[in-house]
Amino acid sequence: MKAMRLWAPGAPLRLETLVLPSPGPGQVRIAVEACGVCRTDLHLLDGELPDIRCPVTPGHEIVGTVLECGPGAGRWRVGSRVGVPWLGRTCGACRACLEGRENLCPNAQFTGYSLDGGYAEQVLADERYCLALPAEAPAAELAPLLCAGLIGYRAYRAAGPGTRLGLYGFGAAAHLLAQVAHAEGREVYAFTRPADEAGQDFARRLGAVWAGGSDRRAPEPLDAAILFAPAGELVPAALAAVRPGGRVVCAGIHMSDIPSFPYRLLWGERQVRSVANLTRADGEAFMRLAGRLALRATVECFALEAANEALGRLRAGTLHGAAVLVAGGAPAS
Repeated sequence: MKAMRLWAPGAPLRLETLVLPSPGPGQVRIAVEACGVCRTDLHLLDGELPDIRCPVTPGHEIVGTVLECGPGAGRWRVGSRVGVPWLGRTCGACRACLEGRENLCPNAQFTGYSLDGGYAEQVLADERYCLALPAEAPAAELAPLLCAGLIGYRAYRAAGPGTRLGLYGFGAAAHLLAQVAHAEGREVYAFTRPADEAGQDFARRLGAVWAGGSDRRAPEPLDAAILFAPAGELVPAALAAVRPGGRVVCAGIHMSDIPSFPYRLLWGERQVRSVANLTRADGEAFMRLAGRLALRATVECFALEAANEALGRLRAGTLHGAAVLVAGGAPAS
């Protein structure tokens, strides 16, 4: 099979031909239909995550079909359509796992980081951490739901039930959550790069009541704000934008340092918190919600071999929606 592999942080991915081993106990071998391109993949390439093992195949928004089941694997059948998300395996025995917080397991392994991921034609996965996917939906539209959607949804729930929600960084996750929030009767305020007028128009088309640069203030105090942009300097800006008692949720796995800010921005029982990873329960709940709302991702498709191009577009902020690598050598669109 073909795979795009990272051999050293800071280097571009390399196309290789590999022999994938047979699935081990409890594993399934999956033919990859599509794999989303996530900002976490950029953090991996840039060496901003700890303990990166190289070589590694990135990609953790995987849509595929089960080709083979390993010994003792009985949850899926050959031909089942499944999704493989960021959380690839946990120990099941630590305090976090026993308390239902497997997203905080200190022994967790992650798809496309500590486990080989979906920038490939096939992938091995622990069957317990795969999610059921609808057979009829386009693979490219499903792929972003498996991280941008899942971890975004965990951040959305952490933000609380307030009416006015600010989304800083209007990319793959925010464009999905804007649809969820709009369907649930909330007001979405979208913050983009200051000069990104096209991105602001995109946010308005998805139901945002206001869209502007991250250097601007929303016209109304926000009940909560979610930061998808990995820029620590946005934390004080978001605190200044939320009302007393409001929440600021940092949703990324990596963020630049937060600068010092005056206590008055935090005072008034405002809160700052992070969201780490996801649980299988998050995945199941969000996929049910996505089906009920007929949630649709806006995507640009790239061939597997064009992964570096897709990552470059993501880095430059020229995508509206999500980049997705698709099987079969599909051209960029």
